[in-house]
This record gives sequence, C-alpha cells and structure tokens, in this order.
Amino acid sequence: MNLPPRVTDRAFARLAEIAALTGEARALRVGVLGGGCSGFQYDIRLDDPAADDLVIEKSGAKVLVDPVSLPFLANAVVDFTEELIGARFVVENPNASSSCGCGTSFSI
Repeated sequence: MNLPPRVTDRAFARLAEIAALTGEARALRVGVLGGGCSGFQYDIRLDDPAADDLVIEKSGAKVLVDPVSLPFLANAVVDFTEELIGARFVVENPNASSSCGCGTSFSI
C-alpha cells in the first residue's frame, strides 16, 4: 500500500525554529526532479503551497508534496539531521534502488 510520506517530529521542530528565526512561516517543499547523478534528485526548499499540493501539517508547520512527486515519495520519511558536516533535511526513500553518496539523487 502506497502511503504519503511521513514527516518526523524532528523535521517539524526544525521548521518551527526556522519560522521563529525568520518571522515567516513558509512550508518545506519536498519534490522530485529529473536529473542528478543517479537519474532523479530531491528538490527540498522553503516555498508557498500550491492548490494541488499534498499538505502534511503539525502545529502550524507544513510540508508540501506536489502530485507528480508523490508516487516517487510514497512511504518515504522526511527527517532533519545534524552532523559534523552540517544540518539538513533528508529523505529516507524505500522506493530508491540506489542513491549517490551525497544523498540528493537516486534511481528507481
């Protein structure tokens, strides 16, 4: 069964921190584009909702997925991670058969 992506509490918490720092509550868009070193790449950015977006919301923080990207992100998990090399939103995607070392592109 294909479920929409799940967003972790840590990712929602980071979105709330960004909104508090900037004074602007923009949503996190998680999409898939053609390209990258493995065939597809993630498009993760702050954006405003479009009429046909899937909106995943918790405590006012929103994550958006457009209808074209939704099948590629079925059952995926959107998380936020902090490591020595930096902090970023990441996608754990069970649909990806392989991905590049940086984690921004994948193949199916």
